[in-house]
Amino acid sequence: MRKLKIYLETTLFNYYFDEDREAHPATVRLFEDIAAGKYEAYTSDYTVGELEDTKSEKREKMLALIGQYGITVLGLDKEAEQLADTYVEQGIIPIKYRTDGVHIAVAAVNDLDLIISMNFQHIVKRKTKLGTGSINALRGYRAVEIYNPMEVNDDENS
Repeated sequence: MRKLKIYLETTLFNYYFDEDREAHPATVRLFEDIAAGKYEAYTSDYTVGELEDTKSEKREKMLALIGQYGITVLGLDKEAEQLADTYVEQGIIPIKYRTDGVHIAVAAVNDLDLIISMNFQHIVKRKTKLGTGSINALRGYRAVEIYNPMEVNDDENS
């Protein structure tokens, strides 16, 4: 079985260190699975930018996870920007949160399998999954599956 290619959205880097959150153990386990070679992990310059903009004392630790776990950083991409604009134009992602759409679009244009996120407001929700999947299909991309870390932390890939 081939390794799934996963995109780690910005929220995961915070949850890795936020021990008071219910999703913390599943998030740490996901990173451990990446280290064990169960997944090919990716993020993007968009994520790096959001992490760099954070005022949190965890900022440097969150950024360090990328190198520590060998996560590939995908560059800025005009094609992904245009696809994200379509998500906004179609009312799937609010303009104010366009970057959330960019995360999904980066995964789509790079032919990744999954997006893992703890952003339940604009990413891990039914409307977003259905809407972006439909738009992706119309634009020649496959639908990228969207999950939270608790949904992928089972023994299906062991």
